[in-house]
Amino acid sequence: MNRLKELREDKDLVQKDIAEYLKIDQSNYSKYELEKISIPLEYLIKLADFYNTSVDYILYRTDRRKPYPTSIMKK
Repeated sequence: MNRLKELREDKDLVQKDIAEYLKIDQSNYSKYELEKISIPLEYLIKLADFYNTSVDYILYRTDRRKPYPTSIMKK
């Protein structure tokens, strides 16, 4: 399952909710979930913050769902 879809459904949200949060059209957001087009980094960061996870988790670079500690990012 696509991680964006999994995270969205875990919060009982629909694509329209996330599209409104990102201020984009729902059809574009749907294409991100279906991996028909690449999601811009700007949106990945916003979604990682929204879901309290990391961009790496969304992109399958890790299975660790919790975000990285902020001290790592400040080094």
